[in-house]
Amino acid sequence: MSGWGPDRPSAAASRVYDVGGRESQVPVVEIEIVGAGPLRAGLAAELAAGLAGAMGSRPGGTWVRLRRLDRGDYAEGDGGPPAGVDPIFVTVLRADVPPEAVLREEAREVARTVASVCDRPVENVHVFYQPPGRGRVAFGGELRE
Repeated sequence: MSGWGPDRPSAAASRVYDVGGRESQVPVVEIEIVGAGPLRAGLAAELAAGLAGAMGSRPGGTWVRLRRLDRGDYAEGDGGPPAGVDPIFVTVLRADVPPEAVLREEAREVARTVASVCDRPVENVHVFYQPPGRGRVAFGGELRE
């Protein structure tokens, strides 16, 4: 099997870019929200829907794993973060990383989307892109190439 997702017929077919220049793939997004209290019901689904638009993926094509990190389990050097600043960490895994110009705009859109959905300032949302997952990720035990 190749590509990302069960309906991806081939690696060549999965390398089609949408009109925004982004490759059509199934991004896997991990979001860690620092703060007190439980996460609201339905937040993961809201984030997945918003991120699908920001990343140009097909319906059902953006997977989100969401976790809360208690303030006591997060620290910055020399006493940070300042009171009232609760960061959100977003880690994105794609089969292939888009070209830099596309990635730059996508990172902005991802940060704005997460900030909006989570009602946090965009400057507190930090986006990390993992190396390309093609050849390193197995869905259902099948390595995707």
